[in-house]
Amino acid sequence: MASHHPIHFEVSERKILLRLMDVFFVLSVLHLVGSLLDFHYFTISSENYLWTMVLAFYLLFFGTVFEMYNLQVASNQFLIGKSIVLTTSMTVLVYLLTPKVTPTLPDNRLQILLFYFSVFGALLLWRMVYVKFLAANRFIKRAIFVCHQSELSELVKGIQKIDPHFKVVGFVNLSADFVEGLTEIEHIKLQELELYLQEHKVPEIIIATQKTEGITQELYHHLIELLEKGIQVREYTQVYESITHRIPVQFVARDFYKYFPFSRNNQNKLYLIVVRTLEITLSLVGLGLAILISPIILIGNAVANPGPLFYTQERVGQNGRLFKIYKLRSMVVDAEKNGAVFATSNDARVTTFGKILRKSRLDEVPQFINVLKGDMAVIGPRPERPVFVKEIAAIMPFYETRHVVKPGLTGWAQVNYSYGETLEDSLIKLQYDLYYIKHRSLFLDLNITVKTISTILFYRGQ
Repeated sequence: MASHHPIHFEVSERKILLRLMDVFFVLSVLHLVGSLLDFHYFTISSENYLWTMVLAFYLLFFGTVFEMYNLQVASNQFLIGKSIVLTTSMTVLVYLLTPKVTPTLPDNRLQILLFYFSVFGALLLWRMVYVKFLAANRFIKRAIFVCHQSELSELVKGIQKIDPHFKVVGFVNLSADFVEGLTEIEHIKLQELELYLQEHKVPEIIIATQKTEGITQELYHHLIELLEKGIQVREYTQVYESITHRIPVQFVARDFYKYFPFSRNNQNKLYLIVVRTLEITLSLVGLGLAILISPIILIGNAVANPGPLFYTQERVGQNGRLFKIYKLRSMVVDAEKNGAVFATSNDARVTTFGKILRKSRLDEVPQFINVLKGDMAVIGPRPERPVFVKEIAAIMPFYETRHVVKPGLTGWAQVNYSYGETLEDSLIKLQYDLYYIKHRSLFLDLNITVKTISTILFYRGQ
């Protein structure tokens, strides 16, 4: 029954495919150029396998930094073209500048040009194939929701906003009544469900309601039969989390512990020791670099940001403990003389030089002092002010759960969501924070670090 469904790649599968094919195309084109032309700078053989491994590493690293594996970027011809130029330029430059693990620099400069355009051409060719075929609508994944009609719109929007290739084509209504005209998504009667799945080649059913009283014995038996016939049946929060990399707290009832058990690394002493060692090292390096550029910051502050250079503010840390956070001042003096308010993306209180500090993330460099003191980590949820924590926690379930780990200089929410100006924004950032707490690992920490570098290079600070 499920053997002739349209091809569909999950989000994680698409990212793996992009990475594997990037490396494959680049190595294949370099080998082809070496066979057809007088190109001997880079060759693939068992004797110089290290050259190949280093090139693949640089390619994947800079590809990640310059968002080659962001699916929204990968599906856009203009954006991916820009990323390919940046990735190729940095990969080739760093590869040429590390001769101990790469080939010796060639005497003939034409070899460098051939190397550059081979890498660039290979990436461009493969990515145009991806945009034309693999990102096309023919690779849409179809699914049917089982939920109450009143829940449908919000549930569908929550997934399709992140993955436009995921299409909800119909739904089974759990309510006693069905009202025509409330949605364009087709209503399917339970008795017609199996036939609909066969005719429309739909491979998946998603139980998209938290109101389990609507799951009748008849529906339960239908789902079991369909599962045995090859139809995938999943629960909505699992699908949402796998696609968005967020915990859907707005759809989770009080038994939240069923949905996001926290990562064991939160208590793993070896992991915590390794992370703490790296944090201290990075903080010392960061503060050292800050001292080197301090003359520029002092001049900029005196000219376009008159007033004190530093300021402190009370924030909520791990387990709800309050601490003083250190920052370079980016707003006018007495910016909150009328009371505390959320900062906005185009806040009039931010000075000219303050905008530069925020966009480059330089305003947060003094927080390395907080990291050394143990108040903060390098990676974790952003520390919020007590007044906002109290206000948000009164409205939003699970908000204070983010305090089970140390707040961080950067984090999963910061690199995936640009700015938080409203309570709705706070909810989205909370979902990312809880995802980090649930899946915390060195791999995820590395992912956040690379994305942070990308944020700074693209000048997307807050």
